[in-house]
Amino acid sequence: MRTLDLSPLFRSTVDFDRWDRVFDQAFGAEAEAQSYPPYNIEKLSESSYRIAMAVAGFTQGDIEVTQTRNSLVVRGKTKEKDEDVRYLHRGIAGRAFERQFELADHVNVTEAKLENGLLLIALQREVPEASRPRSIPIAAGDRPRLAQQEA
Repeated sequence: MRTLDLSPLFRSTVDFDRWDRVFDQAFGAEAEAQSYPPYNIEKLSESSYRIAMAVAGFTQGDIEVTQTRNSLVVRGKTKEKDEDVRYLHRGIAGRAFERQFELADHVNVTEAKLENGLLLIALQREVPEASRPRSIPIAAGDRPRLAQQEA
């Protein structure tokens, strides 16, 4: 396992501390071990994405999708099945899972649906007007004054 030094990146950025955590999760041993359930992340357009997760054997009531600020968590837990069934081969896992995705700023879940054994989660990037690029006028003369902090 390699150690990734992000200190050069953080010297030229402001308030990107959370990326350190994102990279730790992405390259950590926990991320390597987690492979169930399999999923795809698709880019549909410049601002829309979709996560397709294979959840065969799960019903709508077995799956929970939760979004907090920059995190999407998908949990699945099947209810106990009929114990009288004797399997000769059991290839459909159906075990409990929790899968977490880090979302970029302004990316929100717009829809989640279960279709043909796939959980489809639609994501949309919606940048608010206040966060869009804007031109800053440059004044001549005195240096800009910083707002004084109250003690």
